[in-house]
Order: sequence, then structure tokens, then C-alpha cells
Amino acid sequence: MESGGYRGAGLKILSKYGVSVGDTVRVMTGDGEMSGVIMPRYESASEDYIVIKLKSGYNTGVEVSKVRSLEKLAGPAKAATADVQAPAQKPGLPKIALISTGGTIASKIDYRTGGVRAALSASELYASVPELAGIASVDPEVLMSEYSENLKPEHWTAIAEKVAEKVKLDRYDGIVVSHGTDTMHYTAAALSFALQGLPVPVVLVGAQRSSDRPSSDAALNLIGATTFAAKAPVAGVFVAMHSGTSDDAVAVHVGTRVRKNHTSRRDAFESIDVTPVALVKEGKAEMQSSGIELAQRGRGKLDAKTKFDSRVMLLKYHPGFDPDLIEHAAKAGYKAIILEGTGLGHVSKDCFSALKKAVGAGVMVCMASQCIWGRVSMTVYDTGRDLLDIGVIPLSDMISETATAKAMWALANAGDPKKAMQENMAGEISSAIPL
Repeated sequence: MESGGYRGAGLKILSKYGVSVGDTVRVMTGDGEMSGVIMPRYESASEDYIVIKLKSGYNTGVEVSKVRSLEKLAGPAKAATADVQAPAQKPGLPKIALISTGGTIASKIDYRTGGVRAALSASELYASVPELAGIASVDPEVLMSEYSENLKPEHWTAIAEKVAEKVKLDRYDGIVVSHGTDTMHYTAAALSFALQGLPVPVVLVGAQRSSDRPSSDAALNLIGATTFAAKAPVAGVFVAMHSGTSDDAVAVHVGTRVRKNHTSRRDAFESIDVTPVALVKEGKAEMQSSGIELAQRGRGKLDAKTKFDSRVMLLKYHPGFDPDLIEHAAKAGYKAIILEGTGLGHVSKDCFSALKKAVGAGVMVCMASQCIWGRVSMTVYDTGRDLLDIGVIPLSDMISETATAKAMWALANAGDPKKAMQENMAGEISSAIPL
């Protein structure tokens, strides 16, 4: 039998009853009875326990000494390889392209490791949410299957080119991109600059919990994203995720004004310094005044500039920050540095010399604030004014992650990257900040 990380007493009892990792079992202990799937263990974990995944989706440890009997009910479930039958679609519905890139929304529990793995194809994702058949005619395609922490600017290019390809076909009313949540706000910003003049909504959507967990947010998020893509009167790049912890609404955020602010909550994504552009509830996209001027559906002409220059470094200033990091970036060939300064946009005067050298060497140095809300204002204090004199570029209320993606885009596409960084191109700079 496969040990699955078990050893000592744990491996001995599994061997005694002919049970392996992945088998469904019934366990009798002095405390009662339970059923579930035998899960693997880290090899460094205690040998005195076996781990059972219950039907609720939660794992529980069972002390070997308390096991009175262990009955195998079924072997490991085999992964389905046959094509999944999508639900019948109604005629006359809006047509949506669904591009799958991976992430938790396209994942299932891997009962070999106990973690989540990229497993759902776009077709499986569509078929697993039959409500979509009543919203739109969905045309799914798998572009890649990557967790978003693995994505690089070249992946942004691939996604942007695929979206542009779909737009140019002139047959889709909107495009939905399923994506991992960890770096989804980076990709949303990148697409916002790479795909200007979009005539339809492009909506990125993800999930904090995989689609086969009882608490999954995948279905509602996908329904919300598809509803907005099909029905909203606006165009551009957006992110659609839970607006709260309950399953009552999905918030839609401008692609350059959104940030993941929680590691695990279903409402992890928030609009920064603006309100969400819409709430999707009960099959309707309720538009809101976001403070961002949005393009109207059907009026744009796509201008796709999909290349990125990855020679951009995001540096967060902190007490004790080593100015040599700035000089290192310049010497290592980086063409832009996004500084996350304190408050209104400050770093220690100890950094001034390194910044002068970097700017003198042609490195574009931009200042964002490490505060979540508010804007950079570098004329209030002497420090800020000195930084301006050095040549540091203030980025107003641009989010630092958005600034990083924009700098990569500007270096590859803009004739004057410094000028481009200070221009509002996709709602990344707002004229007013709500109280």
C-alpha cells in the first residue's frame, strides 16, 4: 500500500486493515463512529494519528490507540476524464467568452495531498454552474492552468492577446476571465492598460475557496461576473468577487482601483478610494456611482498594446530600510522603481543619495503610498519637496500594485514613460477621494 506520509503506528494500523490513502472508510473508536476519506500526512507529523476528511469537508485526526475497527467502504475516487455535458442553452441570450487561466475557482481538492489543484477545465467550470445557461450563451476555452502566484508579465501578454482575439471576432457581448485571486488585481491593472478602448466588459473572476468545498464562493462569483459581462451598460476591465461574507451579492470593481485586502475572506477584494461600479444581485447588475468615468458599451475601438517590460521593482520603505537596495536595482538593470513610501509619500533622507544616483542613471522612480487609502502629496513637507527636486514622480492615489503593472506597460509601449505614469489612462488616478 502507498504510505502517504504515514509511518510507525499510523502506517501499521492502515496496513492491518488493508486501507490506503484516498480510501473511504468507517472508523469505530471509543468515542463513536465516523466516516470519511483517509488523507495523507506530512512525513514529519506524529505517527500516532491518522487523518480523515469528513463529508463536511473538514479534516479530523484520529488517535491510533483509540481505533477499535477500520472498515474500507470504497477505493479512491478516480478523476473524471470524460467530457462534461454542459447544460442546454436558451436561444437569444447574450454571448460570453469564458477564458480559464487557473486558480482556486478552477480547482478541486486533491485527495492525494489534501490541497487544492488546478483541475477544472473551462467546460467543467461552466457545467458545474448550470445557472449560467439562463444568463448567457457561454463559449469556454482553457488558455492556461496556473495558480496566480506563478504568473509573470508574459502571462499578462498571453491573456491580453487572447482577450483581444475574442473582441476582434465581434461576436461576444462580454468576456469573463477566471483567475487565481493572489495576483488578480495585478492582472486586472495590466489588462486595463494593454486593452484600451474596449467595446465590451472584460471581467476577471476568482474564488477564495475551491468549487467542491461546501463554503465555496466560486459559483456566485462566476454568476455575478457573467451577469455583469452580459448586461452591464459599460465597457472596460473589471473584477467581480463577493461583496460580503454571505451569498447575497457580488461587487464589481474597476480593474485599476481594486486590491485583495484579506487572505481568506470571501469579500477579500475592495475598491480603493472609490466605490464598486456595480452590485450584482438577483440576476441584475445594479450600477453605482463609483467616482470613475466609465466607457459606454459598444462605443470603443480596441487599441491593444500587450507587451510588458518586467524590469520594474516594487520597494516598500520601512524604518531601517537599506538605501543600497535602490542602488542595487539601478545596477541590476531595472528601468523603474515604484517606492511605497510612508504617509503622503516619504522616505528617509538616508535614501536621497541613492535616489539621485538612480534617477541620474535614467531609472524612473515613482512614489506611491503604503497607506491603503488616500493620495500622495509631496508638497506638504520638506521631505516630499526634496524628493520632487531629486526627480521622484508622485503617483497621486494610484495603488502601488497598479503602478507596478502600469510601469511595466509604460516602459514597453509609451514614448514618454514618465509622462504616461502621471496621466490617468484607465481610472487609476481619481480626481477626488470620498471622505
